[in-house]
Amino acid sequence: MKNRLILASSSAYRKQLLEKVCPTFDCFNPDIDESPKPKETPELLVLRLAEQKALAGKTQFPKNLIIGSDQVCCINGEIVGKPGNHQNAVKQLKAASGQAITFYTGLALYNSETKQMQSLIDTFEVGFRELSDSLIERYLQIEQPYNCAGSFKSEGSGIVLFKHLKGDDPNSLIGLPLIKLCGLLESQDFELLT
Repeated sequence: MKNRLILASSSAYRKQLLEKVCPTFDCFNPDIDESPKPKETPELLVLRLAEQKALAGKTQFPKNLIIGSDQVCCINGEIVGKPGNHQNAVKQLKAASGQAITFYTGLALYNSETKQMQSLIDTFEVGFRELSDSLIERYLQIEQPYNCAGSFKSEGSGIVLFKHLKGDDPNSLIGLPLIKLCGLLESQDFELLT
């Protein structure tokens, strides 16, 4: 396919993930309102936002494949955002202690030439060990994951917090389900690793 690949994200994590399967692509900040609608489920929220992010580039990139992705973390059915600071991260990790939390990642691929949208939701579960206050403090001092939903980085030292991980693709937990994205790209005749 001659269409260039576009990532509708300003996330450094998503950029690094996409580089695994496609070393050359462009990025833009989709700058959309990410507020949930009343009574919107986490699954519908991430799907809607992923699609809106992909569509945000349709005018700027008229003959491209545009990837949109969005993720939320839920503890006991409640959406948990990025902590932003140490105090909030402590609260999030204490709430996650001994719990299984779910990450929902919406993925959309929009072909701006054919106007075709493909989208899906990927789910990943993280089971947390019982976390002591001292382990939480040590972890946060080392990693400082204040811009990560759930207050941890699974690809880093966060592994010490977990009892189990359940999902099809560990990349999904970081923010971009690459296995499913590869399938969507191939359905558009996009050659991976080019």
